[in-house]
Amino acid sequence: MKWEENVRRVVPYTPGEQPQKAGIIKLNTNENPYAPAPGVAEAAAALDVEKLRLYPAFPEKTDLAEALAARYHIGTDQIFIGVGSDDVLSIAFMTFFQSDKPVFFPDITYSFYDVWADVYRIPYETKALDADFQIRPADYREPNGGVIFPNPNAPTGVLMPLEAVEEIVAANRDVVVIVDEAYIDFGGTSALPLIDQYDNLLVVQTFSKSRSMAGMRIGYAMGQPALIRYLNDVKYSVNSYTMNTAALALGVEAVRDEAYFEMCCKRIMETRARAEERLSGLGFVFPKSCANFIFASHKTIPAREIFERLKENDIYVRWWNKDRIDNYLRITIGTDEQMEALYRALEEICG
Repeated sequence: MKWEENVRRVVPYTPGEQPQKAGIIKLNTNENPYAPAPGVAEAAAALDVEKLRLYPAFPEKTDLAEALAARYHIGTDQIFIGVGSDDVLSIAFMTFFQSDKPVFFPDITYSFYDVWADVYRIPYETKALDADFQIRPADYREPNGGVIFPNPNAPTGVLMPLEAVEEIVAANRDVVVIVDEAYIDFGGTSALPLIDQYDNLLVVQTFSKSRSMAGMRIGYAMGQPALIRYLNDVKYSVNSYTMNTAALALGVEAVRDEAYFEMCCKRIMETRARAEERLSGLGFVFPKSCANFIFASHKTIPAREIFERLKENDIYVRWWNKDRIDNYLRITIGTDEQMEALYRALEEICG
């Protein structure tokens, strides 16, 4: 077909499976096992459906922007809100990575980065993690067109100390450095305080993990006002009304209930600590995780075999057929009951 000559062809991002079967244990997409804050349900019940006939407000002019600004002690002009952190990061790629030089990111990292680079025709170069899955700041001192990395990293869960993050930002003052903090609330220290010192730093977070709202699709970036203005210029050149009315209203309640947020994070970290003990006893090895998942490899049984046998038991974890990580499973931290079911299945498989 002649028209196919003009089609932009890319290899798309492959998300974790989303099985619809009832009764499964889903530990493959790093969703929070606990419900959103109680105020979210109340706001949903009180939502004025009549307002859905109207276009939503611009995100930066909403109560959600005000709530985030109050939560992080920054100005509303330092916040950009999008449809999940994927939307925020996609727009950031379009906005800031326009150099002829390659963008740098790790070789083992969030697998959307190379997809965005390909679809937007952005040159990129991956930097190999060391044998312990650590990012080496020295690798990011070469000339480049921008830098992006998650902290903690995904899918490894390994946290880079704030000093090392700052080392990368400070060494790249002539480009934008994006720190993707989707999992920062599960044991890490955010790079957010550095935005006052570095005008090239953009910190991106999400409601999908620690705030239990993956289904609402809310993400946000924080940085100096100039960065946020550039992001908005690109966003409004693509789609003015990106955030829906319900997400803007419900997101406010998720931010305001700090006690519930802290309790959920604490529960997940406690379950993660128990999971490390149990998995270690079953013959798994893994780097120390500061995320809501564990990146584990069994000493004797191939990861693919464990993955498939767990699936037969209606337990879903994540496995990649990729170099360096094809013998690892990423196991989301679920409720204690879900994790006990996982351990029982693993005892049969690994015992």
